[in-house]
Parts: sequence; C-alpha cells; structure tokens
Amino acid sequence: MIAIESFNKKRVLITGGLGFIGSNLACRLVSMGATVTLVDSMIPDYGGNLFNINDIRDRVKVNIADVRDSHGMKYLVQDQDYLFNLAGQTSHWDSMQDPFTDLDINSRAQLSILEACRHNNPEIKIVFASTRQIYGRPLSLPVNEKHPLNPVDVNGINKMAGEFYHRLYNDVYNIRSCALRLTNTYGPRMRVKDARQTFLGIWIRILVEGKQFEVWDGNQLRDFSYVDDAVDAFLLAAANEESTGCVFNLGGDPVVTLNELADLLVKIHGGGDYKVREYPSDRKSIDIGDYYADFSMIEQKLGWKPQISLQDGLSRTLKFYQEHLANYI
Repeated sequence: MIAIESFNKKRVLITGGLGFIGSNLACRLVSMGATVTLVDSMIPDYGGNLFNINDIRDRVKVNIADVRDSHGMKYLVQDQDYLFNLAGQTSHWDSMQDPFTDLDINSRAQLSILEACRHNNPEIKIVFASTRQIYGRPLSLPVNEKHPLNPVDVNGINKMAGEFYHRLYNDVYNIRSCALRLTNTYGPRMRVKDARQTFLGIWIRILVEGKQFEVWDGNQLRDFSYVDDAVDAFLLAAANEESTGCVFNLGGDPVVTLNELADLLVKIHGGGDYKVREYPSDRKSIDIGDYYADFSMIEQKLGWKPQISLQDGLSRTLKFYQEHLANYI
C-alpha cells in the first residue's frame, strides 16, 4: 500500500516525463498532491508526447531539456525530494545502428545526472528504470536478480552501465538509489507509432487500424507488466527505505506464448487477424529468446505484486487507443 502522505507536497522530478511510464507516473503523483516537474527532450523517436499529460497539463511543470545537458540538470535536481530517472533510448535495434547516441543517453548522461545530484542535492532519492535486457539470453527460467548479466546488444550494455552507476553512487556517495528491471511494460500512453518501445504497441495500433499484424516466433514465452502496476512499483521503491541500494525485477502473470497473447488480443478486440513468421535474420542475433521474471524479491521487501490481469490490462489499453489513436501516430 502506498501512503499518499509519502508524496503529498513533495517535490518530484521525472526524467523522460512526457514518455509512456513517466507520464503515467506523473498523473498518479499529481493525484497524490506532489509538485511534479517533467523533463523530456521531445526527440521524435523517443516517445515523448504532450498529449500524454493532457489531463494534468496545468498541474505540472514541463521543462523541454535533454538529460545530456549537464548544466541544465544541475539546476533541475536542486531542491527535489525524489528523482524518477526514466529518460533513455529504448530501441535495441536503434542501439545497434547508432551505438554512440545510445551510449550518450543510456550511460554517459546517467553519470552526469548522478554527478548533478552529488554536487547539488545529495539528499535526493532516485529510482532508476533499468531493463530485463541486461540479463541477455536466460540460462534458466524464471530469471531472478542473481542471474548472470550478459547483454546481447549495445542498449543492454549501456543500460547495465547506467544501472551500475546508480548502485555505485549509492554505495560510495550515499546518493540513495535503487533500480527496477522492467519487462514488457504496456498500457495507455505507450508509443505505438513503431516498435521502438514495445512490440505490443505496434500490434495494438495495427489491430485498431483494422490491419493484419505480424507475430515473430509465436512460441516464445513472455511476461507483461501493466503500466499501473509498474507505477506502483516505482512509488513503493521511492517511498520505502528498504529499497535503497537494491535492484528488483518486475514481472507479470501469467506467462504466455506470443501466439497466446495475439489470440487474447484479437479476442478482446472482437476480431482481427495476424500472421506468424520466422524471426527476421537481422534481428535474431540480438533476440533474447524466452524470458519471464522471478519478482519475489520486490514482493518480499516492498510488498509489490501485479494487480491488473493481462486480460484487463489489454482491454484498458485497447479502449484507450480506440479513443485516442490519432494522437499517437
């Protein structure tokens, strides 16, 4: 249970705040009485969308800035109680095509943010958005936090470095930090223009448009986190000192094949069509295969577990894009 008092009248900074998870987090924090500042570069390929805060635009401060601007971040972190550090380049494919941009955003910029906190606000509490991608191809399932880290792409390596910087600054400089390793987060406000953020987004857009979507290797296993559950985890991690210095897996129930997911999506939508194809050869080399998480650690330490069923989450997501698709394409 997240106490409203934990965030009422608190000052909160969200990097990547106009993006998918950041905007959902902002909506929740505003409802809890927080004073919220959103930082987003609004780079077209990275998911920032002003429509994401349409319902709260007059109740948040928006700063269009790039986390790579170390001078700007020095100013922005001052006097903040919490930092939800969600800014990042999420596309695995893009990271292989343009590795240096991924390095700048997911690694070097994270170090700059932490330096800004160390010199200007060492009392801040930081929750960093990490990713299951840093595990690489699982050696065993479900994957827990002790699983070896062996990323299969540039994005995974840089996200791993970003996470490790947060852990280092926690251990050495007492900048209270923790990390959540996200997996297949989905829901309203996610990017559906393309698959840069999640393949499920492009499935939903194509389905709502009445077209046929593609399923690559439909026998792969996955778990999914509805965005409201992810927001719960971020808030619990921020408010609870038990999280300090820790990394936690997020995950979801049930574990499904991609074919089962596609069937469920079509059923909820009331019709639609998809075709299964082999994984494209140029993408297969950075694919991690089957993955689902053991999230028992965050359940034991912070009391978090998924509340929204996959069917309910997909229903809510489809309804959102049936109403608002024009603002996301």
